[in-house]
Amino acid sequence: SPTRPMQAPLAEPFMARPLKTLEIRRSPLCRSRGQLTFGAITVPCALGKSGTTRFKREGDGATPIGPLKPLEVYYRADRGLRPRTALPVRQIDRMDGWCDDPRHPRYNRPVRLPFGASHETMWREDRLYDIVVTLDWNMYPAVAGQGSAIFFHIAREDYRPTEGCVAVAPQHMRLLLEKLDQSCLLEVF
Repeated sequence: SPTRPMQAPLAEPFMARPLKTLEIRRSPLCRSRGQLTFGAITVPCALGKSGTTRFKREGDGATPIGPLKPLEVYYRADRGLRPRTALPVRQIDRMDGWCDDPRHPRYNRPVRLPFGASHETMWREDRLYDIVVTLDWNMYPAVAGQGSAIFFHIAREDYRPTEGCVAVAPQHMRLLLEKLDQSCLLEVF
């Protein structure tokens, strides 16, 4: 029988394949602002009030330079629908916190409130943590004093600086989360 030519498999549509790196570049005009690019998407973002750093320290107000892996999405169900994403998602409740005390064994880990050591409250009155993505900065292992609670979250309306996180507008967060999975990275340059 005659040999049939091999056919290439049908390619997936471009947007169906996960993009791998969200590139975050600091603005040359303002150290606490930047641009986040993910494939064909480019949006403004807020960065730490001290800009970016290769030498992150607890409380320095800087966003760490380097790759940051998204781990899990937290969201406020009372303020919006569950984000559509391939990342693990869970609702924030009033008892969720994040330890930022370098002397505590739960440093840079989620905690339940009330909690005796210094911590962030995840259930915030402002909208910054209505959707928040935990990142792997200083997680495995958590080294005392090298920074905690470095998140990807919602920006203030005027993109005022963060305490070291990366923040975008709510509509941009939802758009980006639809394209993220656990093989993606946020890379701060």
